[in-house]
Amino acid sequence: MSVCVQCPRACGVERNASCVGFCGVPDRFRIARASLHFWEEPFISGKRGSGTVFFSGCNLQCVFCQNREISGGKLGKDIDASELEELFFRLRDAGAHNINLVTPSHYALQLVPVLKRVKDRLGIPIVYNCGGYESIKTLRALEGLIDIYLPDLKYYSSELSEKYSRAADYFEVASKAIGEMIRQTGKPSFDADGMMKKGVVVRHLVLPGARQDSIQVLSALHELFGTDSFLLSLMNQYTPDFAKQCPYPELHRRLTTFEYQSVLNKAEQLGFEGCIQGRDAADAAYTPDFYEQSFL
Repeated sequence: MSVCVQCPRACGVERNASCVGFCGVPDRFRIARASLHFWEEPFISGKRGSGTVFFSGCNLQCVFCQNREISGGKLGKDIDASELEELFFRLRDAGAHNINLVTPSHYALQLVPVLKRVKDRLGIPIVYNCGGYESIKTLRALEGLIDIYLPDLKYYSSELSEKYSRAADYFEVASKAIGEMIRQTGKPSFDADGMMKKGVVVRHLVLPGARQDSIQVLSALHELFGTDSFLLSLMNQYTPDFAKQCPYPELHRRLTTFEYQSVLNKAEQLGFEGCIQGRDAADAAYTPDFYEQSFL
């Protein structure tokens, strides 16, 4: 591929086997796991599971990442486009409600021709599950190919986003990206079984010591997009297990009930609809095992 500028990092490197950018992976698809996943939002996972394809590498590298085993880009199997297409169909035939592309941002442009070839034949929705740090130009190349966008909106504060994800412009970039996602998909829609067919679900993980930032995130979402153009997934699954080595002591503890509840109260006050998590979600056991058998 030519120099890579497909995510907001715009590293400008010619990604190949010996040269990578911030995301840590070459241009060839590197897949860490492909499986039926039952721990997404209920209207994504359903009874049969979401057909998740976990891409190695990441354009954020958050210090508390629960998928740090793969986000650095070292773990995974390199496959070509035809193998990826075959993987999608195997997941569909195993009963997947959808094909769920997990952390695909740094492969978005490589995915475009693949998705064009399979879109009409799959017969199930395609989900773009990302950290929210997306290029508008790249998202527009995906228009008509993605049914459900599942972005994070991690931070409002540029100080926090720089500190934890090395992205001082995170909120500005991610909020504009979410606006583009909503433009492409329209309001959320569901089938007769309550499974999501189209739309945007914005995820927000409440972090310890950052409840006021979370409240600002919700207020900004409300101001920018109202409450009926997307669904909110308010996450309570933060666990310090994945941040033990980071230099920020505030992340070395669990989220308190008070912190999560105060953010939840704000979401309810603003009238958001979507999903919430119980405290039992804050457990490393819910993180996929990237070494166990998958469809790869």
